[in-house]
Order: sequence, then structure tokens, then C-alpha cells
Amino acid sequence: MINLKINDIDVRVPEGSTILEAAREINIEIPTLCHLNLHELNYVNKDANCRVCLVQWGNGLVPACNTLVREGMEIRTDTLKVVKSRKVNIELLLSNHPKDCLVCDRNGDCELQTLAADNNIKNIRFKGNRINFPIDNSSLSIIRDPNKCILCKRCETMCNQVQTVGTLTDVGRGFDTVVGTNFMQPMYKTNCTFCGQCLSVCPTGALTEVNEINEVYNALSDNEKTVIVQTAPAVRVALGEEFGMEAGSIVTGKMVTALRNLGFDYVFDTDFAADITSIEEAHELVHRLQNGGTLPILTSCCPSWVNFIEINFPDMLDIPSTCMSPHEMFGALAKTYFAEKIGKDPKDIVVVSVMPCVAKKYESKRPELVSQEGYSDVDYVVTTRELASMIRDMSLDFKNLESSDFDRLMGESTGAGVNFGSTGGVLESALRTAYNIITGKDLHQVEFKELKDLTGIKESEIKVGDYELRAAVSSGLGNARKLLNRVKKGEAHYDIIEIMACPGGCINGGGQPHHHGDINVIKKRMESIHTEDRNKHIRRSYENPEAIKLYDEYLGEPGGEKAHKLLHTSYENNDTHEYF
Repeated sequence: MINLKINDIDVRVPEGSTILEAAREINIEIPTLCHLNLHELNYVNKDANCRVCLVQWGNGLVPACNTLVREGMEIRTDTLKVVKSRKVNIELLLSNHPKDCLVCDRNGDCELQTLAADNNIKNIRFKGNRINFPIDNSSLSIIRDPNKCILCKRCETMCNQVQTVGTLTDVGRGFDTVVGTNFMQPMYKTNCTFCGQCLSVCPTGALTEVNEINEVYNALSDNEKTVIVQTAPAVRVALGEEFGMEAGSIVTGKMVTALRNLGFDYVFDTDFAADITSIEEAHELVHRLQNGGTLPILTSCCPSWVNFIEINFPDMLDIPSTCMSPHEMFGALAKTYFAEKIGKDPKDIVVVSVMPCVAKKYESKRPELVSQEGYSDVDYVVTTRELASMIRDMSLDFKNLESSDFDRLMGESTGAGVNFGSTGGVLESALRTAYNIITGKDLHQVEFKELKDLTGIKESEIKVGDYELRAAVSSGLGNARKLLNRVKKGEAHYDIIEIMACPGGCINGGGQPHHHGDINVIKKRMESIHTEDRNKHIRRSYENPEAIKLYDEYLGEPGGEKAHKLLHTSYENNDTHEYF
């Protein structure tokens, strides 16, 4: 343990702690910008690039975020020298930053903007040249505006160290340095998986999602179109944060009411399609087990993870499940099964997905997910943040909205369906159904607690009939890489693996409300997903009455010819995104 003083207050912290960590122990707030520490998700960024956290040690100034404490150290955070230096550094950042705050996507949710306000920055004394790079809006998911980059390196740390994708890097020298792509290639020509974790940690508007709100409004205004909306499980435990509600608040009913007020003709639950995914995936697993198929089977509901394996492990494309992701399954069923039920031509149906994810935007345009008639299964994808913006557009008092239920036919779901929102949930949901297929009995102990925390890689052996299934769960693409390399080298053997691109799963997706480095926000969302599962009357996908009706009336047998044609897909070696 190390003893030191901060502003004449004694503090005792473990050796290896930083001044910033010591200050927080005694509730002294030191402003930060580039710093972010989510060690439980394997993310730490403390390179002291912004110099906003300067504190005084003796006669000199040191950055609090990466200066380790020493015995007897005396630190001041409240001297004029500290205050002036902090303000100068903020002013220097602002001097090379666009002044379009009023129309910036991050207006009101920008850490640089908040920092300037908190430090009473009323003018910018430093005039001079500013960087001027073209905006990269080439991809279908992420927009990169280098002119708003403050070189905090959060995105670079996330992309290279956590996700191990390696798309973002330093480009240039001196004043012209910016975080960009290799040779400043447009995003769609890089190995970016569009996971969106870079924009989830970006403190400014340098990285934002492609916005499809206007396209959705245009569809809602078209009287010739029937506009259907579906909502992913992780959205309902995060949307409330955008309206000042406690993190993890379950707002399912309010969300449904808000969507009806926005003018959608039908409001459905992606959890229904998640139940269908569980059924199809479980049958695929059992078929491989009983017929000597390729193992392990890898879950395929995450488009960023699918992109990752196509680019980095093209020799392993025979092992992912061929199941489409739940929202794509829903889109396919909406334009076939549901279209027949309501007597509509599929080309006159518009499917909008509300997702916690920006990769779903590019996924909806993948060529293999476009029907032979030329229409996509899903037309538009809006993130949780975009939905919040639409609700504010309509001046809805979200916190005080009455709750309402999803529309029927494709709105019923089970606890297994909602589980898809968090790491471990997809695998657990599939195993609940696989157990029934193999044994003919219901699995009553439906939770596998060892698979349900934020640990990056989790393993378990699960007894299912005569099978001792070896299961693994990975969240974060860096962890996925480790796991797949072990499988390739024969160092690990599994029967089923769940992989989600975002650390923690969809609750921490790139389209969710910004958590600003607060790990407790992510934990509360996760616990709420588990609460939703436990509160469901039905917790096994194959018992969903609407799913049973779908198979009886339309699809036939799970994994059968019609189900395979509508609900399954294929993968290909794709080291760039040229076809996007």
C-alpha cells in the first residue's frame, strides 16, 4: 500500500495505482478526456494524450491518468497553475475543432463540449490553421469525420487492442496527425467489421453512425406502404437512459407505445425471431452431433462477428451456423408469412429494425439477404440512439407513457428470446431447445450461471442426454480471435461456441446510449436482460405458441426445406467490402 496526500487529504491506495485512481478514492474529481478504463471488458486507455488531467506535484505538472503514486507524494489539483494549464489545453483542443456544435450528431452528448462548459471556457484565444480532411461516409454503418478527431486514441485502442481488427491507426505527423485508416482508405475498403465499438468510445463526433431516420420518416409518410417495426432485446434495457431514467430500466411497454405514436402500422418483437433462431440453431446443432457434422458450431446472430470470420478465418467458414440473424429472419418472415396473412404485396411492406448495433445497417444490405424479387428482408435499421431522437422529434413524454403490448402473430416471445441481448444468452437459449430435441424432456434448470457474466471467454461442460457438450462463450473480437486460434491449432475442442463482437454483447452495442466509461451501466443492462428472462411465463423457445403456429401453418419442420430457404444463409471469403 502507498500513502500520499491529495489537496492535504491523506489517502492510502495499492501500489500500481495512478493519481487519478487515488483521487477518486477520496471523491476528488479530476477532469479527463482521453482516459477510459473498462478493465472488466479488457479496455484501458490512459496514454495521457489530451493533458486535461494535469495535476501539480512539487513545482511541476504531471498527468494524473498515467502517473503512478509514490510513497509520501503530495499532489495538488486546485492550484492556479493547474487550473490555467488545464484551460489552455482545452482551448488548444478547441482551436483545431469545428464550431458546428449545434448541428453535430453528438451535440448534448459530447465529452469535449461538456468539458469546455465545466471549465468555463468562454472564448478561444488561439487562432490559426485547422486540419481539413474529407469526411468518409463511404460505409453503410459508420461515418468518420477526421476534423473532429482530438487524437485521444480511444478508438485506436479499442480497434487494435480489444477488437484486434486493426483498421484505425495514426496517419501523418505533427499538426497533420489524425487517426484514420491505412493509406486513408475509405472504411468500406478496409477490414473494418463495423462493430461500432470505436464510435461507442469516441468522445466527440469524429465517429458516428449512418443515420436512417429521414428514410424511415419518408416510409411512414407513404400511404402506399405498410411499415412494420421490430425491436431487439437489448434496446428495451437501454432506451430509458436517453430520457434520464436509471441505467437498466426495462421500458418495453413504453417503447411499444412510443413506436405506435410514431406512426408504425405494426409493432413487433425481434425476440420472437430470436426464438425462431434458437429453434433452427438447436436443430442444426443436433443434426451435426447425430450425423457427424462439422463441430464446433458457431452462433451466427452477430453480423460484425460474421464479417470478422469471413475476413480473418476464411478457412473456417464451414463451422458457423447457417442461421440468419434474428432481425433478418424476422424481415424474411414479414415479407412472406405475414404478407400473406394481411394480403399485402411484399414490395409494399417496409421493415424497420431498431437495433443496439450499427453493423446491422450494413448487414441489411448484404446481397445474399436480398430476395430474388430484388427487395431486402430488412429495409432500414435505426439504433437505440436514433429511436430516442425520433421520440424527441415527436415531443413524446417518454417517461410518463402508458405501456402497451406488441402486436400478435409475430410479437410473442420467451425468456430465451430476450436472452439474445447479453453475452451467453444465445448459446443458453439454443441449449434449452437442444436439450428437448435430444431427450424429449424439458430442461427445468434453464440457466447456466457460468456463462452469464462479463468475462471475455467463458467455458462449460453441459450434460444433455448422452452428450457431454463442451461449450464456450466469447464476447469481443479479440477474445474471438484467441478462441478460434486455439480451435484451429487443436488446443481446444468444443461442440458449440457463441461469439458476440461487442464486449458484453448487444447490451454494449455500438448503437446504444453512450456509457462514458461507466461499467456499471453495462452491468445493469445485463442484469435487466436476465430479469426479463426470469419474469417470462415461458422460457423455452420451442414452447412459444406463435412459433409453433408459424411452423404448423407455414414453415413445416424446423430445419426443413422451406425453413432453410427462408431463414438460412451462406458465407464467403471477403477480405474487403467492395460489394457494399
